[in-house]
Formats: sequence, structure tokens, C-alpha cells
Amino acid sequence: MITNAESNARLAKLEQRFSELEAELTPSPEKEAFSILHAMIHEGWRRGGPGKGAPEAAARKGPDVSNLYKSAPAMQGTAETSGLAPGTPAPDFTLLDAAAHQVSLHDFKGQPVVLVFYPLDWSPACSDQLSLYQSELPAFAEHGAKVLGISVDSIYSHGAWAAVRDLTIPLLADFNPKGEIARRYRVYRSTDGFSERALFVIDGEGTIRYTHVAPELHKVPDIYELFGHLDGLHQRA
Repeated sequence: MITNAESNARLAKLEQRFSELEAELTPSPEKEAFSILHAMIHEGWRRGGPGKGAPEAAARKGPDVSNLYKSAPAMQGTAETSGLAPGTPAPDFTLLDAAAHQVSLHDFKGQPVVLVFYPLDWSPACSDQLSLYQSELPAFAEHGAKVLGISVDSIYSHGAWAAVRDLTIPLLADFNPKGEIARRYRVYRSTDGFSERALFVIDGEGTIRYTHVAPELHKVPDIYELFGHLDGLHQRA
């Protein structure tokens, strides 16, 4: 469990790194999104701090940004895609995690992998879903399964979100080219610029054995159904 002091230290490093990189970004929707995220975090500091507009003092107390998702706009919309069907070979990929380490699907050959495509960091249902999977990591481990989260967010957004939500699940950045892996798995929502809320269970040989695309973006998939399909992999073996 990450302590408040460790979380504060991680946030301070992220704040410093953001300041260093912001000046290097050219004007774009992505830069605006980063700036909005930065402002959200500072607003959380301002509300939690002992004095008005005092992020340093608030940081000493402990920035309360972990609940910002509760006031964020809800994800809305029906599914636009159905995803790759079970029995299809899972497309391989290599993406960066929040620490800028390369993670490839083939790294986990021989064990089940649960790919969790979700729309965006910081959104309400995504926060609930990934926190649920985080709490159930021992159960995934009992099935020998590796859980990987994938969204179109940058590694910096992933790092900040993981810090405040205490997530250790690898969060992979399908950022550049945006949504390329979501497109390969046929779960990219072109109208919104992010993926469906989708799950894929991939067996040790690299074949998709279970596909679930949420009928509505705000609906978190049934975790017991997911575990049932992981059980089915062992029965098939």
C-alpha cells in the first residue's frame, strides 16, 4: 500500500517533470488536455490546503486529488464496435507504461493476459473499474493471469492517475499513433477519439478466448463473468 508521504513525493516529481516538459510542447489539443489535467490537480491542492492558492502547503498536508473522478463528467454513449471475435489471434503490440518502459504482449507468452481497454484516465467509471481490478489482483494471480490496462492517454497522465489511485496494474499508452492498438482490436471509437470499454482474455498461445465490449460506456463489465472465462482456460488446458 502506498503511503501518503510516498504518494506526495511521487506527485511532486510528476509536477516538476510536467513543468519541464510543458514548454517543449507545441500548441495542440493534447497540450490543452495536459494543461486542463494540471489545473485539476492544482484545484484539488487548493481545496485541500490550509490557505487559499497554496499548493506547497497543501502538498505538505497531502493533496486530495484521488476523488476528483467523482465530480468529472460521466462517460456516455452506446458501443460503436464489437471487437475482435474469440478464436482470433491476438494482435501483438509494444507500448510504453507510465515509467516509459516498453511492454509487449509477447512478453507474457505462456500465461493468460487480460487486456482492459478503457476510455480515459480520471473518468468516473474508469476509476471504479481499474480500482476494482487492482483490489482483485490476488484473484487474477490465482488464475495465473496478467492484467494490462490500455487507453489513449499519455504516459504522464497514466503516471499521475496511478499515483493518486494507488494502481500498480501496468497502464499502457496507446497514444502515438493515437488509438493504433485499439484499432487493431477493433474497439476504437472514431467519433470520440478513444476506445470502447472492452475486455479481451488471451490464452497462453496468443489466441483471444473472450471478448466483451460494454454496451454503454459507463457500464463496468461483470468481473465474475471475467473470472468464469479465466476458469474456462484452465478447463480447456
